[in-house]
Amino acid sequence: MEQREDASDAQLVTLIGRYNESALAEVYRRHGGAVFGLARKILNNPNEADDVTQEVFLRLWNNPDRFDPARGSLRSFLLNDSHGRSVDLVRSLNARRAREVKDANRSPVATYDLQHQVWDLAVAEEVKRALATLPPEERRAIELAYFQCHSYVKVAEILGQPEGTIKSRIRNGMRRMRSSLVEAGIQGADRQ
Repeated sequence: MEQREDASDAQLVTLIGRYNESALAEVYRRHGGAVFGLARKILNNPNEADDVTQEVFLRLWNNPDRFDPARGSLRSFLLNDSHGRSVDLVRSLNARRAREVKDANRSPVATYDLQHQVWDLAVAEEVKRALATLPPEERRAIELAYFQCHSYVKVAEILGQPEGTIKSRIRNGMRRMRSSLVEAGIQGADRQ
């Protein structure tokens, strides 16, 4: 059976079982493009598709008896193997990426350290002190507007005061707080 082009796929697989390299070359010539095309479509990476294609034909070389012509064509068998290998590779790559992200999230991040936490607490204490020095009507308007996120209109409604009065109280209170924070050495408090 020297004319490999005339041999059926089943005959070629039988020859592959006898370690006939030219039979494997003929099977690759017939079906290699389809196996590669499917792998590339799934993986979207030609290098990985090459690896899958090589693995599919290597598996056929090592275990030709896995192919049963009664169950379908050799092309279907090879495409099924290509699909399975490609999907396995996608899952493996996704799992690896997920592990890397998980590991990265577990790693300590040096962007926010203890020194920053201490500084933020110190600033918060100074803001509380500055707020405590304000007249009660200014303090209450600022608390409602900035700490409870109410609009000027809502603060005016809650306090039963005209909106203009509330805006003036908040503006005056913020000026006083800014002065207190600048005196306390808080950087950026002098910016408006």
